[in-house]
Amino acid sequence: MSDDLQKFEQQIDRLIHLCARLKKENVSLRERENSLLKERSKLLEKSEAARSRVEHMIVRLKNLNSEG
Repeated sequence: MSDDLQKFEQQIDRLIHLCARLKKENVSLRERENSLLKERSKLLEKSEAARSRVEHMIVRLKNLNSEG
């Protein structure tokens, strides 16, 4: 086999391996993204609940202050 053809085959093999590696990495990154989006959603819910509780406490404190 000629050197050029052998080099070409090697390049194709490297590209095939690179493509497979990048596909695996892409799947992994998409899974990580989904996980982070779920975590973000949960944290936003917790933050909103905490904000609501703090606002409620402030209202109660103001009411206690105005009554006293």
